[in-house]
Amino acid sequence: MRFAEIEDTGANLVESYGDGRVRIKGRDYARSIAVSAGQVQVDWGPDDMAGLAVEHLEAVLGAATQVLILGTGPRQRFPSPEVQFALLERGIAVEVMDTGAACRTYNILVSEGRDVVAALLLE
Repeated sequence: MRFAEIEDTGANLVESYGDGRVRIKGRDYARSIAVSAGQVQVDWGPDDMAGLAVEHLEAVLGAATQVLILGTGPRQRFPSPEVQFALLERGIAVEVMDTGAACRTYNILVSEGRDVVAALLLE
Protein backbone atom coordinates (compact mmCIF):
# COMPACT_ATOMS: atom_id res chain seq x y z
CA MET A 1 0.00 0.00 0.00
CA ARG A 2 1.26 3.46 -0.88
CA PHE A 3 0.83 5.96 1.95
CA ALA A 4 2.43 9.07 0.49
CA GLU A 5 4.32 10.18 -2.56
CA ILE A 6 7.92 10.96 -1.66
CA GLU A 7 9.53 13.69 -3.73
CA ASP A 8 12.87 12.77 -5.28
CA THR A 9 15.40 15.21 -3.81
CA GLY A 10 18.46 13.26 -4.89
CA ALA A 11 18.85 11.85 -1.39
CA ASN A 12 19.53 8.16 -0.85
CA LEU A 13 16.12 6.52 -0.45
CA VAL A 14 15.40 2.85 0.07
CA GLU A 15 13.60 1.66 -3.05
CA SER A 16 12.89 -1.88 -1.82
CA TYR A 17 13.65 -4.32 0.94
CA GLY A 18 13.20 -8.09 1.17
CA ASP A 19 14.92 -11.47 1.20
CA GLY A 20 17.95 -10.08 3.02
CA ARG A 21 18.53 -7.32 0.45
CA VAL A 22 17.95 -3.61 0.26
CA ARG A 23 17.95 -1.48 -2.91
CA ILE A 24 19.14 2.13 -2.91
CA LYS A 25 19.43 4.15 -6.12
CA GLY A 26 19.17 1.01 -8.23
CA ARG A 27 21.93 -0.86 -6.40
CA ASP A 28 21.24 -3.97 -4.33
CA TYR A 29 23.02 -4.55 -1.03
CA ALA A 30 23.08 -7.98 0.62
CA ARG A 31 25.22 -7.06 3.63
CA SER A 32 24.50 -4.72 6.48
CA ILE A 33 24.69 -1.06 5.49
CA ALA A 34 24.35 2.36 7.05
CA VAL A 35 22.58 4.94 4.92
CA SER A 36 22.03 8.68 5.22
CA ALA A 37 20.72 11.20 2.71
CA GLY A 38 24.18 11.67 1.21
CA GLN A 39 26.08 8.46 1.88
CA VAL A 40 25.82 4.67 1.90
CA GLN A 41 28.39 2.91 4.07
CA VAL A 42 29.09 -0.76 3.50
CA ASP A 43 31.01 -3.00 5.88
CA TRP A 44 30.32 -0.60 8.75
CA GLY A 45 29.72 -3.23 11.36
CA PRO A 46 28.27 -6.60 12.26
CA ASP A 47 25.85 -8.76 10.33
CA ASP A 48 23.73 -9.44 13.42
CA MET A 49 22.71 -7.84 16.70
CA ALA A 50 24.96 -10.06 18.82
CA GLY A 51 28.04 -8.38 17.35
CA LEU A 52 26.80 -4.77 17.56
CA ALA A 53 29.10 -2.49 19.58
CA VAL A 54 29.18 1.23 20.33
CA GLU A 55 32.15 1.67 17.98
CA HIS A 56 30.10 0.42 15.01
CA LEU A 57 27.44 3.08 15.49
CA GLU A 58 29.89 5.88 16.26
CA ALA A 59 31.53 5.17 12.90
CA VAL A 60 28.29 5.92 11.00
CA LEU A 61 26.92 8.88 12.94
CA GLY A 62 27.57 12.37 11.66
CA ALA A 63 28.11 15.34 13.95
CA ALA A 64 24.63 16.67 13.13
CA THR A 65 22.76 13.35 13.23
CA GLN A 66 19.41 13.84 14.94
CA VAL A 67 18.01 10.32 14.69
CA LEU A 68 19.48 6.85 14.40
CA ILE A 69 17.18 4.17 13.07
CA LEU A 70 18.44 0.71 13.86
CA GLY A 71 16.99 -1.99 11.62
CA THR A 72 17.59 -5.27 13.44
CA GLY A 73 16.79 -7.85 10.76
CA PRO A 74 13.53 -9.73 10.27
CA ARG A 75 12.36 -9.04 13.83
CA GLN A 76 12.84 -6.27 16.35
CA ARG A 77 15.67 -6.86 18.80
CA PHE A 78 17.20 -4.30 21.12
CA PRO A 79 20.91 -3.53 21.43
CA SER A 80 22.81 -4.03 24.65
CA PRO A 81 22.30 -1.51 27.45
CA GLU A 82 25.86 -0.30 26.86
CA VAL A 83 25.05 0.62 23.26
CA GLN A 84 21.77 2.28 24.21
CA PHE A 85 23.40 4.31 27.00
CA ALA A 86 26.23 5.53 24.74
CA LEU A 87 23.72 6.85 22.20
CA LEU A 88 21.62 8.54 24.88
CA GLU A 89 24.76 10.27 26.18
CA ARG A 90 25.27 11.77 22.71
CA GLY A 91 21.71 13.09 22.70
CA ILE A 92 20.71 11.08 19.65
CA ALA A 93 17.18 9.78 19.34
CA VAL A 94 17.25 6.04 18.66
CA GLU A 95 14.46 4.06 17.06
CA VAL A 96 14.83 0.27 17.03
CA MET A 97 12.66 -1.77 14.67
CA ASP A 98 12.75 -4.63 12.20
CA THR A 99 14.64 -3.73 9.04
CA GLY A 100 11.55 -3.42 6.82
CA ALA A 101 9.97 -0.87 9.18
CA ALA A 102 13.34 0.88 9.52
CA CYS A 103 13.55 1.34 5.73
CA ARG A 104 10.07 2.88 5.57
CA THR A 105 10.68 5.17 8.55
CA TYR A 106 14.05 6.28 7.19
CA ASN A 107 12.49 7.30 3.87
CA ILE A 108 9.85 9.40 5.62
CA LEU A 109 12.36 11.20 7.85
CA VAL A 110 14.73 11.90 4.94
CA SER A 111 11.84 13.30 2.90
CA GLU A 112 11.12 15.66 5.83
CA GLY A 113 14.70 16.93 5.66
CA ARG A 114 15.79 15.34 8.95
CA ASP A 115 19.44 14.41 9.52
CA VAL A 116 18.91 10.69 9.97
CA VAL A 117 21.07 7.59 9.68
CA ALA A 118 19.63 4.13 9.19
CA ALA A 119 21.90 1.30 10.32
CA LEU A 120 20.34 -1.72 8.62
CA LEU A 121 21.30 -5.24 9.62
CA LEU A 122 20.67 -7.63 6.74
CA GLU A 123 20.64 -11.26 7.82
